[in-house]
Amino acid sequence: MFTKTKVAALGAAAAIALTACASDDGEAAEVEAGDFPEGSTMAALAEAGEITIGTKFDQPLFGLLAPSGDPEGFDVEIGKIIAGELGISEDNITWTETVSANREPFIEDGSVDIVVATYTINDERKEVVSFAGPYYNAGQALMVMADNEDITGPDDLAGKAVCSVEGSTPAANIAENYPDAELSLFAAYTDCLEPLRNGQVDAVTTDNVILAGYVDESEGEFKIAGDQFTEEPYGIGLAHDDDEFRSWINDVLEEIFEDGRWLEAWNETAGTVLPEPTAPTVDRYEN
Repeated sequence: MFTKTKVAALGAAAAIALTACASDDGEAAEVEAGDFPEGSTMAALAEAGEITIGTKFDQPLFGLLAPSGDPEGFDVEIGKIIAGELGISEDNITWTETVSANREPFIEDGSVDIVVATYTINDERKEVVSFAGPYYNAGQALMVMADNEDITGPDDLAGKAVCSVEGSTPAANIAENYPDAELSLFAAYTDCLEPLRNGQVDAVTTDNVILAGYVDESEGEFKIAGDQFTEEPYGIGLAHDDDEFRSWINDVLEEIFEDGRWLEAWNETAGTVLPEPTAPTVDRYEN
């Protein structure tokens, strides 16, 4: 499924073209459409020489809109690598802001070709989209003000106001497993930061790696409360029935786990704050 023309027709205001200079690990491979199976998504994208990737613009370390106007982070670097393996250079990637609530709709309606956006693989989502990966294993955690000693884990959330994001796995987990918490939902995690500062909410919950980025940027305002309490495998979202494209992306992921590009991308982004991870095992599930 090649969707670039659909994005242009929609005139998506959130889409921006990445114009940064290509680095050694971000250069496009020397491939042509004929190198891929005829009629495949890979061939269509390679022939077009451009790709639209959904990512987040508000997630430090993974997908954050920089002052330059370009997104940066680990998810962004993974997207660049996939594009490069299709022969698509960085300046021919269109990045579309993709928040938790619109990841599946954007894939389903063709607004994006793939989504790389701290996107947890789960069975409910697999009913409408496909996932390659995982390419990273995160876990849900809690963030509180630095002087908060009342919350040390999810069992302390009864009667507490907790902020998260619509359509997210962490929000669903709190609603289902910690119903005594008072859950407030916003469109983006950055919308939770000011309510935390002013006491409207007691905690923010999402994946530990996302919260670590906010703590790092907060100059001592925030802290992580306790340990992570779920497993959140991050995958690359794509059209539900495109098994050929999914298999190809999985091949790319396994290759970069082995050749060092995955770890290099980590160390240049999230690895500036977070410890070095172990490469996950790709899940080649059947629909």
